[in-house]
Amino acid sequence: MDLMTILSTVVSTTLIYSAPLIFTSIGGSFSEHSGIVNVGLEGIMVIGAFSSIVFSLFMSKTFGWITPWIGLFVGGIIGTLFSLIHAVATINWRTDHIISGTVLNLMAPALGIYLTKLIFDGKGQTGFISQPLASSKIPFLSKIPIIGKIFFENTSIVAYIGILVSIFSWWLLKYTRFGLRLRSVGEHPEAADSVGISVYFYRYCGVLISGFLGGIGGAIMAESITLNFSGTTIAGQGFMSLAAMIFGKWNPIGAMGAAVFFGFAQSLAIIGKYIPIIAKIPNYWFTIAPYLITIIVLVAFVGKSQAPAADGSTFVKSK
Repeated sequence: MDLMTILSTVVSTTLIYSAPLIFTSIGGSFSEHSGIVNVGLEGIMVIGAFSSIVFSLFMSKTFGWITPWIGLFVGGIIGTLFSLIHAVATINWRTDHIISGTVLNLMAPALGIYLTKLIFDGKGQTGFISQPLASSKIPFLSKIPIIGKIFFENTSIVAYIGILVSIFSWWLLKYTRFGLRLRSVGEHPEAADSVGISVYFYRYCGVLISGFLGGIGGAIMAESITLNFSGTTIAGQGFMSLAAMIFGKWNPIGAMGAAVFFGFAQSLAIIGKYIPIIAKIPNYWFTIAPYLITIIVLVAFVGKSQAPAADGSTFVKSK
């Protein structure tokens, strides 16, 4: 395999595995900027994956090639509804954020498998979809000499959409009234409340946005990589997204960059044998690498990165 082919394979595979993490980590940054810790990203991804696959299996003949793209939206909507549990528990009922998120992570796989058995005659996993999110070339950009072949030919379009979403999210949080108010309730909710900003409203917005983007992340994972739903469709990607968000210092662009890094780590199990320098390393090291790197990143950066000041706090509106 020549160098150009190796580079294009590495980039393409990295982007495919990065896409679910990009969307989910950006979603996590919205929630935490509002002051709500969301460790339930894993569960939200599971629900998004389940709903998108079920939609695709039943509606592929109706919508054809556009089915997986609609499936992403379906996954996002169901992820939003599922995240509402976390929002009500932490904002209204003042439940501990970590416990509430853990409940989501425990509930989602069990609920997904139960509904799968209910819908598909007792089977523990769904069939494979016929209309996946396939890799394709990006018009015009793929014709750029060298760069076009490496980055824009046979690549993940949804990953590039995720990169654009990260840039837009950064702008939204930094320069718009909505973003400034969202960040204010995550930094000092009492001060925000004193000037008439609805802390509850903006915290709900943060959690529900994280649910929408996390649901899309799970849908991307299911529709572009596993192509079906089972109990192992989402296997730690939600926690990797959380680590990417911390690694990126709660900045959507930083989270995106970290997600690409974690996507590369995941892709090594597929592409490692094609890279001469590491081709002789046993494959099981590549399989555990993403999880090992996740632990290392959390240990190395969680104490050094500065989270929003009121992240994880309970707010009680003053009378």
